[in-house]
Amino acid sequence: MIGQYKIDSTAYHFKRILNPQHSSDFPKAISYYTRLKEKHLKDKNTYKAIQDLQMIAIAEFEMGNSYDSEAATVEAFELIDTSLHTDTLVDAKKGLYNQLGRIYRATYRYEETIKAYTNALKFSSNRNDSLTLLNNTGNVYMDMGRYKKALEKFNLALLKKGVKQNTLSYARLLNNKGVAQAKIGNNEEGLNNMQQALELRELKNDMPGKYSSYKSLARYYFEQGDKKQALEFANKAYGVANNINSLSFLEDALSLFASMSEDIKTVQFEKITDSITKEKQLAENKNAFMKYNVEKERKNTLAAQLEKERQKTWTILILALAIVGFLMSIVLYFTIKNKHRQEKIKQVHITEKRISKKVHDEVANDVYRLMAKLQSKPAGKDEILDDLESIYDKSRDISKENSAVAVENFQDTLSDLLLGYENENVSVIQRDSSPIDWSKVSTIKKTNLFRVLQELMTNMAKHSNATAVVLNFEQKGKTIAIKYADNGKGCLLNSKNGLQNAESRIKAINGTITFESEPNKGFKATIII
Repeated sequence: MIGQYKIDSTAYHFKRILNPQHSSDFPKAISYYTRLKEKHLKDKNTYKAIQDLQMIAIAEFEMGNSYDSEAATVEAFELIDTSLHTDTLVDAKKGLYNQLGRIYRATYRYEETIKAYTNALKFSSNRNDSLTLLNNTGNVYMDMGRYKKALEKFNLALLKKGVKQNTLSYARLLNNKGVAQAKIGNNEEGLNNMQQALELRELKNDMPGKYSSYKSLARYYFEQGDKKQALEFANKAYGVANNINSLSFLEDALSLFASMSEDIKTVQFEKITDSITKEKQLAENKNAFMKYNVEKERKNTLAAQLEKERQKTWTILILALAIVGFLMSIVLYFTIKNKHRQEKIKQVHITEKRISKKVHDEVANDVYRLMAKLQSKPAGKDEILDDLESIYDKSRDISKENSAVAVENFQDTLSDLLLGYENENVSVIQRDSSPIDWSKVSTIKKTNLFRVLQELMTNMAKHSNATAVVLNFEQKGKTIAIKYADNGKGCLLNSKNGLQNAESRIKAINGTITFESEPNKGFKATIII
């Protein structure tokens, strides 16, 4: 039973995963954390169970079991998804995405590695984590041979505020930047950065860091053809590996000697061994993906079945509560067959509402006031005629604003529209920066554009006190830009400016419209369709 373990058992196995002393440390730790996870799940302690899975994933990865490490990581993510307190699991998400990055890099899935590190960055709350993840991402681009992209990541990290205060991270970034610079031919600056990184690491007696610097310099000089210098740094790397007393460091150091060997057969053996290892891993990746996808599909199918049952129950409830409403929804569903018709019907409803409001506000109110005037006191014939003429003019304007648009000869239609607003007090100037072939523009686009320009001109005539209006038409490729500007009194732009209708019309044809205005500085609008 897990309860029989001593209080410090968790700390013991935690240390053994991070610093193993025997080959059995990893299996024992995995067994311990698996039982601990089950206990935490039973106690409904999701946070602790996620931590247990993180340690299992790390141990499996260190043993070389990439698929099992990935499975443990995915299980932890599933627990986060089902947790009611996902906002408190930010650090857990960061660690899990970082672990996925390590797994994917080790198994040559570089694009997935970058995505994992990018996701981890989103949850990084301190500078050191950001530096580590940016450095890791840069190293992945180095693996891919994309050295300029790697430099971007290293430089981004080096620009972080206070980066030099963390000497070890700063040295790591400098060394990696130097390697990337040398790879693209910037040897002098690259070498200088690698040497500066080594000095910082030697000052701090950072053994893993010194090993990395010696290895980088050995490879640099070997690629430059200076075998003497290359071997000197390779021997220094080997010495550090012995002092660290790590089999992985020793294996890497000896591999460095093999890659620089003058014996062609030794070099060939090294390359063949690496190639076989990589091909074997890629084959295992495919197998792991297949297993993972089968399990994922099984879960998706189960989820779909549960969702289907929920939908069935919900449908029955809706039928019982509102059968009439449901039937109307069915009719509406079969009536509106595509997005175009949906937008068209929506626009019709908006237009009807707008016309109804305008008739009520501008015509009905005037008729009511005239009736009240006639009831209260006799009115002269001329006065009544003036009032009736005003009502007629408003009715005519409403009719004109909502009549069918002649799109066959659209250029003339537009010109007639704009000239209709020109008078002795207002000049309307139309400029065509480039000819527009309106015949290739759809009817719905021309209609909506006409209505929007009509609305802009009407607002100008009624509210702006403008004396000059300029409209510029320009076409580049399939894109048409219309720029409107007047010298009126302008306004403060807000949601109550009456511009929503114009925005809705342009949005309905997948275009954009932007407005610029300030009091006493005129009004501008730019339409892109």
